[in-house]
Amino acid sequence: MSSIEYRVATVADAGAIAGVYAPYVRDTAFTFEIDAPDAAEMAARIVRIADQYPWLLASDDGELIGYAYACENRSRAAYRWSVDVAIYVRATTQRRGVGRALYARLLAILREQGYVNAFAGITLPNGPSVGLHHEMGFILVGAHRKVGYKLGAWHDVGWWQRVMREPPDNPPEPTAFAGLDAARVSRILIDGAVSGASSRAPRRDDMR
Repeated sequence: MSSIEYRVATVADAGAIAGVYAPYVRDTAFTFEIDAPDAAEMAARIVRIADQYPWLLASDDGELIGYAYACENRSRAAYRWSVDVAIYVRATTQRRGVGRALYARLLAILREQGYVNAFAGITLPNGPSVGLHHEMGFILVGAHRKVGYKLGAWHDVGWWQRVMREPPDNPPEPTAFAGLDAARVSRILIDGAVSGASSRAPRRDDMR
């Protein structure tokens, strides 16, 4: 694992990111997209979220092997302390701990920003993804039944929640990713620590 580098994505990475994502779109129902985005579309997605949310990459000797990012959970203002997260790793790289390492760094940065909850939607069945999210402290909080039709079948989507900190009574506004201290982000990318993050099961009041 010593050759694997974790860093922040830029638009120059869009083509490589599209290459990792395309097999998931083409061959699986793990994403509900039907047409794989090209490099230009992926670059536009990075630009849309990069100021507010982290988009992280893992590369092995210069080859991109996985990525993880956060984005808006819901558009209404009261949801702004929650995010959705997603992760994609090349099939040839799975079971090397890259997914756990990417998520550890992503969650640590989100906690540094002041976010409280992270949510992940997983098309079912998907044992490896469910296992990864359980390892990272996510708890199943519900499911949408037969919500998407792809590859000739209807699919359920389960929703997992990770509580990253105790919800404060008067939460400060989340800090934009672009506003975080660059040295602190660099340290998280190197160390991957999720210091102080909570993995408790969410209370019913957390799930509105």
